[in-house]
Amino acid sequence: MEVKATSKFVRRSPRKVRLVMDAVRGKRVDEAVAILRFLPQGSAKEILGVVKSAAANAENNYQMAPEDLWIKRIYADEGPTFKRFRARARGMASPILKRTSHITVIVEERI
Repeated sequence: MEVKATSKFVRRSPRKVRLVMDAVRGKRVDEAVAILRFLPQGSAKEILGVVKSAAANAENNYQMAPEDLWIKRIYADEGPTFKRFRARARGMASPILKRTSHITVIVEERI
């Protein structure tokens, strides 16, 4: 059985979030939590929260053992982009794209 948790509109670029996700993809949940706690990237904290949420959903809603949970799938989709402009020389403007991500974690129980 699969259990899912998502976090939407996270103010991190999906490209940067995916770099951190590659470090924990396919690992046990307790091992992934230990890895994410010590990674220096800012998105590690966001992903850590979603992994913990998926584990809590599995434990509380489906009575799965937390020590038997594995990360089956983890991915970051692109959310809406906030568009801003920066003033430049000679009256011109250049765009600033503030990207967002939708983080999804799917865990399953393996014995």
